[in-house]
This record gives sequence, structure tokens and C-alpha cells, in this order.
Amino acid sequence: MGFCDFESAYDWSRLKTVRQAARQSGFPSVDLSVGTPVDPVPDAVCEALGAAADFRGYPPAAGTCELTEAIGGWFKRVRGVNLEKIEAAAIPSIGSKEAIALMACLLGFGRGDVIVQPRVSYPTYAIGTQLAGSRIEYADDVSDTNSWRNIENVKAVWINSPCNPSGEVYSKEQLRKIVEAARQIGAIVLSDECYACLTWENPDCAANQNCAESAGCAENQNCACAPSASILDEYVCGGKSDGILCLYSLSKQSNLGAYRTAFIAGDKSIISRLAMFRRQIGQMIPGPVQNAFAAALNEDKTAEKQREIYKKRLEKLVEALKSFGYDAKMPAGGLYVWVKALSGDCWTDLEILAKKTGIVASPGEFYADSSYVRFSVTASDEDVESAAKALKTADFR
Repeated sequence: MGFCDFESAYDWSRLKTVRQAARQSGFPSVDLSVGTPVDPVPDAVCEALGAAADFRGYPPAAGTCELTEAIGGWFKRVRGVNLEKIEAAAIPSIGSKEAIALMACLLGFGRGDVIVQPRVSYPTYAIGTQLAGSRIEYADDVSDTNSWRNIENVKAVWINSPCNPSGEVYSKEQLRKIVEAARQIGAIVLSDECYACLTWENPDCAANQNCAESAGCAENQNCACAPSASILDEYVCGGKSDGILCLYSLSKQSNLGAYRTAFIAGDKSIISRLAMFRRQIGQMIPGPVQNAFAAALNEDKTAEKQREIYKKRLEKLVEALKSFGYDAKMPAGGLYVWVKALSGDCWTDLEILAKKTGIVASPGEFYADSSYVRFSVTASDEDVESAAKALKTADFR
């Protein structure tokens, strides 16, 4: 069976008229819609790419030894996860979107199978399920396991923490609960953690919202500025990676969107099966990019600097959105401000924003809630400053 048809409101071309209105507004047009990283690629990554320009032969689909070691080292150093100890393996993917979209198909799911996902979420989860011909079961809160654990034929459960678009972050207790419930019914847990290192309020932090990013803070894994909990955390997974896959991307933390650098880590037996399929269909990252990928994983200080850049942009944008009339606040994690549409309809808000401020935002309809609007801070400091000024000189009325 080939790919099945899919339906999705997720189509950026639908913003054409909004972008035209923004250009004609009299304000500088600022696009805060698509989450495309715009900041420079780290120097060490560019150097590693160039150093491997003469890479000979086909690159391994399962990743070079250097890349595999870098993934394991990053997990241990940054996420507090020892992949060997929990009997996990990892393979690179050509960006996380590709892995998400193909996951249901590569895992062999089809008609009659059910995949649980958050109701408000990144649209590619649903698209991937539809491509496999499987049925989507939406959950308002995936950590409410009673809402899905008794549904027949649930084969997998998608988690996204921090969440795109809402910024919600799950605690270790919530993740552990999901893992336990999924294992009881024989379902695989699929955890998209691409914003894990961009956490602004960590539910596992002892000081919680009052955490100050002071000296030594980065070493405290319970700190609010530490990465969000991983599904592969030893406490969460019970010391075994069985039935668990974690997906991560360097597009945001290292500005490598153009490099398509991501990976899947978890259950060795599942990873082995995925690697076999990926090898046969040529799903491999180019050799020079794998070398750059490994270098990026070892660039902790650069990633921390990028995090601070995003934090400042978020704070500036939240303040300006409040001035305009939105009930905006810092997300617990991620790079988006998710606010209730002032008109009650995302498309009406987008039109007003474009005409009054020159800003292009994302319609909540793309993420399954047309009563919300999403603003991204994957824009330059100059653009975020320009957007903030425009928001403060106008109001929604």
C-alpha cells in the first residue's frame, strides 16, 4: 500500500493576502509566522562542514561513528540521559519533520490502527498518521491517560514537550505516567523534544517560576533554565528504553534548519528496524553535514548563547503584545507566543495585525484551534524590535 491521502489546513500559501496587507501597511513588514531560524550558523559548524567537503563514498544512513558518539555525549551531558545504560540507540534523520511524517509508515501502522496525539499541536503528527491510513485520536491532554488508554488498537502516542504552539512543558511525573500507560497497552511513545533546550519555566524545578539564572544554574538539572525532561530520562522510562522513541532537532538550538540535522533515539529493536528501512530507501544525511552535525552537538556554549537571544526576543514580544491588547505571557518552553484571538477568529486578527502593524502571524487553525494566533521569535533582533514598536503604537480597536 502506498501513501494514503491526507487533509490539512497547514498551508502557508494561505497567508498570501495577509502578507500583501502587511507590505501595504506603512510599517516595515515583519514575518513572525513560520518558525524559520534566521541567526548565523556557528563558526565551528561551518568549519566542520568545510573540513569534510572531500567526504568519499556514500554516507552511512545509521550515522558516522563520530556522529553517533556526539549524540550519546550530548544526551549524557545536556539531558542527563545515558543511552547505553537504558539500552537505547540513535540514528540521524533528515530533519525532524521527515521523521515525524514517515514514522507511522516506517513503524508499519495502517488501517485500523490508532495513533493518539495532542489536539492542539504541530500539524505533521496528523499528516503522518493519515499518510499511513491510520486513525487519529485527539487528546486535550495526553498526560490524562484515561482519555486514551482504553481505546482499542492504540499503537502509538505522540508527545510534544515543550509544545508547538502552546509552549506547554510536561513534568517527569506526567511523562512517566504516559510511558506506563502506553506500555500497559503495547503502544509506542513518540516524543518530539525539538525545543527541549529552550525552556523558560520548568515544572521539575524546585524553585519553579522564581528560579534565577545565576552562577552554577546550568549544572542544576532541576533548574527552570535546564532542558525539559526527556522521555528517556531514567526515572521517566523506568531504566529501560523499551517502546520509546525520542526525536530531536538542531534547527532551532543551533540554527541548522538548512542542514536538516535531527535524530531519533530510543528502543534498540525499533531503531534497528527504522535503520534498515531508511538504508534501503536512501534516507541518509550527506557525509559533510554529518560532520557538521557532530560539531554542533558539541557546541554547548553556542547553544546557550542562542537560548539567551531567543529569551530576550520572547520577553520583548510578550510585552508588546500585551500593549496591543493580547493576554500574552512567556511560554513555559519553545519559541512561540500563543494567544487568544482578540476578535475570536484567527484570520480576522491576522488581517487587523497586518494592516495596523505590518506583522504577519500564524493562524491558530493550522494547529487545530482557530480561536488562537501564534507569533514566532525566529526573526532577527531588528525585526522583533520593529514589530514591538508597531504593536506599541497601535491597538486592536
